[in-house]
This record gives sequence, C-alpha cells and structure tokens, in this order.
Amino acid sequence: MSLRGLQSRILALFLVVVVGVQIGAFVLVNTIGGAAARNSIGEELVAGARVFDRLLEEDTQRLVQGARVLAADYAFRQAIASADRRTITSALVNHGKRIDADVMMLIGLDSRVIANTFEDMPSGERFIYAKLIAQAQAEQQSAAMVVIRGRLYQLVVVPVMAPVTIAWIAVGFTVDDALAQDLRGLTRLDVSFLSRAPRDAWTLQASTLPDAARLPLLADIAGGNRAPVDKDGNTMLGSESVTRLLMLRSANDDVVVAALQQPLAAALEPFHRLQRQLAWISLLAVAVSILAGLLVSRGIASPVRELADRARRIASGDYSSVPPTTGMQEIADLAVAFRTMQQGIATREARIMDLAYKDALTGLPNRTMFGDRLARQVLVAQESGAAVAVLLMDLDHFKYVNDTLGHPIGDMLLVEVVARLTAVVDRPDATVARLGGDEFAILLPHTGVVDARHAAAAIMAALDSPMNLSGHIVDVRASLGIAVFPEHGREAATLLRHADVAMYEAKRVNAGVVVFDQRYGQGSSDRLSLMSDLRKAVDRDELTLVYQPKVALRDVPGRHVEALVRWRHPTRGMVAPIEFVPFAEQTGYIRSITMWVLRRAIAQCAAWRAQGLPMHVSINISARDVMDSQLPDRVVALLDAHGCAARWISFEITESALLDDPGHAVENLKRLHALGCEIAIDDYGTGYSSLAYLRKLPLHELKIDKTFVMGMSGHANDDVIVRSTIELAHNMRLVVVAEGVEDAVTLDRLRALGCDMAQGYHLSRPVTAEQAAQWARDTAPRSGRETATMLRVV
Repeated sequence: MSLRGLQSRILALFLVVVVGVQIGAFVLVNTIGGAAARNSIGEELVAGARVFDRLLEEDTQRLVQGARVLAADYAFRQAIASADRRTITSALVNHGKRIDADVMMLIGLDSRVIANTFEDMPSGERFIYAKLIAQAQAEQQSAAMVVIRGRLYQLVVVPVMAPVTIAWIAVGFTVDDALAQDLRGLTRLDVSFLSRAPRDAWTLQASTLPDAARLPLLADIAGGNRAPVDKDGNTMLGSESVTRLLMLRSANDDVVVAALQQPLAAALEPFHRLQRQLAWISLLAVAVSILAGLLVSRGIASPVRELADRARRIASGDYSSVPPTTGMQEIADLAVAFRTMQQGIATREARIMDLAYKDALTGLPNRTMFGDRLARQVLVAQESGAAVAVLLMDLDHFKYVNDTLGHPIGDMLLVEVVARLTAVVDRPDATVARLGGDEFAILLPHTGVVDARHAAAAIMAALDSPMNLSGHIVDVRASLGIAVFPEHGREAATLLRHADVAMYEAKRVNAGVVVFDQRYGQGSSDRLSLMSDLRKAVDRDELTLVYQPKVALRDVPGRHVEALVRWRHPTRGMVAPIEFVPFAEQTGYIRSITMWVLRRAIAQCAAWRAQGLPMHVSINISARDVMDSQLPDRVVALLDAHGCAARWISFEITESALLDDPGHAVENLKRLHALGCEIAIDDYGTGYSSLAYLRKLPLHELKIDKTFVMGMSGHANDDVIVRSTIELAHNMRLVVVAEGVEDAVTLDRLRALGCDMAQGYHLSRPVTAEQAAQWARDTAPRSGRETATMLRVV
C-alpha cells in the first residue's frame, strides 16, 4: 500500500473513533436524560391540556347560556324590532354585568353592529367575523377566539329569534393575565395566549410567565424555533421548558394558540451530574482527535488549498486556469474532475447568457438586453447631444389568432413578424427586441421624430401584406408608439414608458402610429387617479342607479326597465359610464361594481313588486362577470335575501364578452337561466357572432344595437338589417328590443316591422326609481302608441 495513497492515511482516522465513542456516550446520556425528563413532563402536559380544554369549554357554555337568556328576553326583542338603540345598549350593559362579560354586541342581519359595550366602537361598523354568524346560523351558536381592538376575547354568537332570526348577539370575555392565572391554578402549568392576524406579527395577549420569559416565548413562536412535536403533541420552545401548543378556534384567518409549559431544570439534574463526569473523558478524546487531524491535514491541506484558489478564480469568471494534477493519486483524480467541471460550467454559462438576454422563440434580444442597450445609448446621447428613438409595437388581436388557430400558428406569426421587422430595420446600430408576448421594441440611435415616423410607416407597410401560415391566411395589424430623446424624456425608463403610453393611445384611437405627447401622459395620470377614486366609490356610496324604460310596441306582459349605473364623484361631478366602466373592466374592479348594481337593482325590483308594480329589471354584466363561476351563487343569495323572483330579472351581455372563453361563458349563462333568470344579448350586430351561434345560448331577448336603429330612416341598408334581425329573432322565439330610438319616424317603422320593445331618448331618458314607478302606475296595457306617448312625459 503506497504511503502517498489516501487509504494509508485513513488509518490515522481510527483515532477519531475514540472521540466519536466519547461524544456518542455524551450525546446518548444527554438524549436519554432529556427524553426521560420530557416524557415525564409530557404526561403532565397531556393531562393539563385536557383540563385546559374542559375549562375553556365550560366558559364557552357559560357565555352561550348568558347570551341565550338575553336573546330570549321579550322586552329585548321588542327593542330590536322597534330599533330602540338606547334600550338595546342599556340591556347589553346590564346583562353583561350580570354574567361578567367584557364584550356585548348586537349585530344586525346586514352584519353591522347595532349596539355594543365598547366606548370607542361606533354603531354601524361592520362585524368582520362573518364566519361566526354563518356557523351560528347553521348550528344556533358559534364560538371562537377573536382579536378586537388589539385585545383577545373568547366570543360566542347566538341568534335572536322572533320567531325567525332578527339579529345576532355576540358575548365574550377578555383573555388576560388574570384568566391565565386562574387556569394555571387548575392545570399546574404556565399558560400563555398568543394571536396573529394575517400578515401581522405575533402578539402575546396574556401569560403567567414572568416578564423576562415573555419576550423569548414570543420570539420563539414568531420565529418557529421549536423542536419536532412528539406523539403527544409536545415540543420544545427554547431550552428551558417543554411546551404544548393548542390551536384554539378562531375567526377569519386569525391564528390563536395557547402555550402550556413546564420547566425542565428539576427533571434534568441527575443527568447533568453524569454529563460532567463524561466531560473529562471527552477532553482526552478531543486531544487524540487533534493529533490525528494534524497528521492527515499535513498531507492533503496544501493540494486542497490550491484547488480552493482555482475555484475562486472560476467564481470570478476566469476559466483559463488549470487545476494541479500532482500529489497523491486521489487528489490528482479530483483535479481531473475539477477541470471537467470547469469546462462544463463555462459551456453552461455561455448558454445561460443566451437565455438571459435573448428570446428563445425569435432569437431577438429580450427586454433585459433591450433595456441595457437603451440605457447605454441614452448615456452616449447625453454626451453627444444626438437623438435616440424608441418604437414600441403591439400586435392587434393576436390573442384571437392563438385562440382560434392555436399557439403553433401564433408562434409562426411572431417569427414572420420578426422577419419583416428585421428586413425593414436594416441598420447595424439598431436593435429589434421582443419584450414578451406580441410586444416588440425597436431602438434607433441618431434618429429624430421625422425619421422615426418614416421607420414606423415602413414597418406598418411591411406588416400590411397578409401572411400565409401553414395554409392559413392571416392579416396582421399593429399599434406603434414613438418616443424620442431628449424631447420625450432624458432617461431610458422614461422613454420606454412614454413609448408605451403612445402605443396604447394609437390602439385606443385606432391610429396605427402615434408620437408621444404630454397630454397622453396627463390622460394616463387622470385615468389612474380616476381608478384610485373608483375603488373607494362603492364604499363611499357614490354610485347610483337610474332606470331607462323599455316601451312595449306589442303585447309584452309587465313593465320593463334597464338598470344603468352612474357615479356622482365628490369633486368631478357626474362621471359618465364610458369614462370609468372600461377601466374598471380592465383592472377587474368591475366585479365589485357589478355586485353593487346587483344588490341595488334586485332590491329595487323586489320593492316595486311589493308595491304591486309588475316590473322587470335588466342588468348589464361584463365579460369578467360572465366568466366568474361564483356569479350564479351570488345571484341566488341576493334573490333569496330580497325575496325577488328570478323571472323578474334579466341579464344583458354583449356578444364580444362571449368570445374570450365561450365554454365558461355559456356554462354560467345556462346556470343563470336554470335559476329562472332571462338572458339577453346586448348591442347585437356589433360583435362577431351570428344568430346561428347565439341559438346555442339560453336566450330570451335580443337587443339590436343603436347604430343600426338610428340609421334606419336615412340608410336603407340599416333598415334591411333591422328588419332581417327582427324576423330571424322571432323565428327563434326571441323578444326583440330596439335601442337608440331618437324620433317618431323610427318608432313607427319599428312598430310596423313587429319589434317587441323600444328604448331611446325619444321615449324616455334614464329616470330615478320613483319616476320609473310613476310611469308604471300611469301606463296601462294599451296599444304600443299610447304607451309610448304617455312615457314621453316622464
């Protein structure tokens, strides 16, 4: 056996076995002692946990009984029915004192606090623990640990029945140090209560621990510093105590735990004595291990240090160094493997650089490389005073290509677009990049606004010719925005942002190419400010509903109106729907607005019906709404809450809203139809669908777009379209509504064509709920002409 071989040196390592044996013995004693102590304490914790659970359950039942006594009180229920807030508050305070409760609340069916015993909680505040109310509704009671105003309470909720539920009573007591001390006296364990709200830090609400031990407990819980949990559910927090953590029932997403603890010190003392004896033996073993380590390191430390130096050079990007191959055989083999690794890293890094800075599909620079090149060109331009142009381009309706022809065809389209772009932008100093999806950017150094316009025009011309993609002829249209240094910005990020603003302005006005102008940026700021205000509009009750009557031209039962939302901005005044609805749809906030409209419109319909008025209400829903799988469930809840029949409600949706995801849209519309609601297609004729396609939908009504109706008297083609649509829709047994009736000639023509209902300013502008009710009272089921005439005076 060669003395230079690594195997000969392994003999020296046997000396380390001595140290290993000593350490093993030390660890074994420590492990057995600790385990024995923890097992003993663990049994106490298990028993204490049972007592703890039973005590909390008894307190809960005491609160439930106290709450039910108050809920059953006839005078209290009578005060609720009469909305006598002073009597309600007095009853809550007095009953709370009788049952030693710290919290007394009365919650209305709208989940708002009617009265409470908090001095700083105003009436009308929403009761945020909706899950407790839902559980109490199902089980006649609910209980949980909740955090109110930063303090922990044990809270129960019971219904007030008369004989149906008319309100909810919430009763609770404070979880504080006094309660923890009472529980300690019964369980003989240290008791602590901790809570955490989502995205907030842990809070120690109450504890029997001394002040010095409270912060470490809180830090251990917050940091998750605990040993594994044993079979009984006990764990270690820190090194002083064995702990049992009990998850307490809480509301919402709050987390509330109770920590039961018992110190380890007394149980571990016998094992500590044995450890001290083993410590002297361990010192001798350490000395032996040091000697063995010196013998081994003398032979291998120097080559390993050399390899480490080579590794640092590789880390800094120097792949030219060659690791040494001299020394013992094993080290030489390691050096060869090291060289192979070095070559592999260099190859992979080159590949990673390509992936990091190039688009995989087109081979163009990606957003990162484009940003770097733009930043360098701006620095050069700042020194030289030259111009730099940034062109940002987005393909129109690219999503439809992917959806209809498939993603492989979409990829082929992008590759063809790149080929045409690079053919037009044939300059060595230019950069054509794909920023992502169907968005491209072109960097043109030494280019002003005029030349940038010429380049943009050439790009648009190159894209104008149809593309043949595997037999599919596809027309490509694009929107292109231009920003130039220094006129439109002196920083790379500013130029890119302004080019993006110009591109979206081009898309908005369908202009093809737009050069950035400051008013576009101001418009974006105004829209951003408007969207910020819109998020608060629902909470501030700034929205309102108006109702536009739909006049029957034939024998159509009932009275029909369309609910339209309006926004009374506190500083801007009345904001038209066209100014905020599109942005609400883009951001997804339209769902909150739709839910507000649904609540108000369904409640108003139910109120009209209660007055004996045969009203039917149409409600517009957006593309995002019709894709929401929870929409039918929310509609059911609102109909039940307000006692409104589903057949009195109609949902209007545009054709374009069905195109993004027809499968989900049709499924949700069928669910709404199954409830009994009517479905209408709004603005028919402006989308891409045909009556044959719409026949697959559970439709009841079709509304002809106002652009065709308004042009009937002056354009024969529009008259033919309207007449054909009415005839085809009637063949499909659909009710036809004409929008945009602006004059008597159009109204008479629609009546002659057999249109069922009409809507427009000639008949009535949108009116308030009171005016709509008056119209319904004043109009009798007469001929269509008489109904229309009477309506115009509304």
